[in-house]
Amino acid sequence: MTLPPHLQLHIVSVDRSLVNETVDEVEIPGADGYFGVLPGHTPLLAVLGAGELWYRQGQEKHYFAIAFGFAEVQPDRVTILAEIAERADEIDLARAESAKKRAEERLAQLTVDMDAERARISLMKSLIRLQVATRARIRS
Repeated sequence: MTLPPHLQLHIVSVDRSLVNETVDEVEIPGADGYFGVLPGHTPLLAVLGAGELWYRQGQEKHYFAIAFGFAEVQPDRVTILAEIAERADEIDLARAESAKKRAEERLAQLTVDMDAERARISLMKSLIRLQVATRARIRS
């Protein structure tokens, strides 16, 4: 059996399809850590965590902020179904910085009736958005 030369990557969020491209490599934030996918990868279904997803076409990398959902990997394709998926260049840095500050303030002032896990997840998502957006601006 010959290995496929590329992967077909499809990234879909709750409200839209973001990517349907032929790619050489993908790195995905799984719930148990990051994992890479090359053409010919063993089939798997993985739960997504929150983190930075990137894919490579030749020498060019593209970055996304991804949070929660599923990844289906086949030898010739990867499908990402994410609750949240944003391209690096679509992220509003000021808004992400503001969300980070709010989440940090909530976590610093924990009360009995506050949902600490929601605040922690909010902080994590804003940090990922800032990281991904910063990568896009550095490359530009």
